[in-house]
Amino acid sequence: MKVLVTGAFGNIGHSTLDALLEHGHVVRAFDLNTPANRRIARQFVRRAGERLEVCWGDLRRPADIHSALQGVDVVIHLAFIIPKLSHTGVECEQRPDWAWEINVGGTRNLLTAMRSMDNPPRLIFASSYHVYGKTQDQPPPRKVTDPVHPVEHYARHKLECEEMIRASGLTWAILRLSAAMPISLILDPGMFDVPLNNRMEFVHTRDVGEAFAHAVESQEIWGKTLLIGGGRRCQYYYRDIVERIMNGLGIGMLPAEAFSTEPFATDWVDTEESQRLLGYQRRTLDDYVEDVRRALGVRRHFIRLFRPLLRAWLLSRSPYWKARKRGAVGLPAPMANGR
Repeated sequence: MKVLVTGAFGNIGHSTLDALLEHGHVVRAFDLNTPANRRIARQFVRRAGERLEVCWGDLRRPADIHSALQGVDVVIHLAFIIPKLSHTGVECEQRPDWAWEINVGGTRNLLTAMRSMDNPPRLIFASSYHVYGKTQDQPPPRKVTDPVHPVEHYARHKLECEEMIRASGLTWAILRLSAAMPISLILDPGMFDVPLNNRMEFVHTRDVGEAFAHAVESQEIWGKTLLIGGGRRCQYYYRDIVERIMNGLGIGMLPAEAFSTEPFATDWVDTEESQRLLGYQRRTLDDYVEDVRRALGVRRHFIRLFRPLLRAWLLSRSPYWKARKRGAVGLPAPMANGR
């Protein structure tokens, strides 16, 4: 099967390309022509050869989309400006109008181009469990049928795209992803925006890639919205996730005072149907920590060597820690975080 993947060289895109190629599909990778993306593309082309075609383009340009769609059977639409760790270097919440042009406007361009084809491909869209909003006051898990209350621009954009897709007349499936972190050392201030007692479901990025690869091959997912998470063994409080990662990398857990106390838009999710249909839940948080350790290579030894300095630097990036150290009465509002 020939599959077009938009946003192919981001975190989830990378895992999805790996899984699709392992499953024997021919893939067209669509993304922005940036130095970072070109570097990743070269690595994939060396491994996949003729089974991977790179197509540079911008979702805001209809001509780019029309060219990318030719001859494909399925589109996996991942391209989106996210709240944190965006490949563009600009976060959705910082420039929401610009992000809307890409997230919602780009998705509209994609749907328009697909509808114009004599034989439109099927569409699988990556959404997010952020669409449920702040649900810590409700008993878990979140279900597909639960009401949505997006609180960030990112989640509002996802929901607007979902609504367009359902009304498009195309054959579609929507996968709402829980927390799937890239396999790298993440030292972003956004890590402090989630309270330590917040429920959060982890899913390994490679398992998400497997979910998309199985979705391409499934006959049962079309017209469905599915929740993608790691399952019950990956349902944590945020404290447990941070502690396992920080201890596993040799940094050590940071003080609770460095983290927000404002409820955040994450939760545990009901993945019974998605696991039944897609069979993707293979890895755990411990696997993720080991993957990050391997990715760091010899650099992980420097973490232990410079641990006090690294911890001090991390704490200096927390607005909550700085405010409490100053004895401030009011704390800064939490920033939105990505999936």
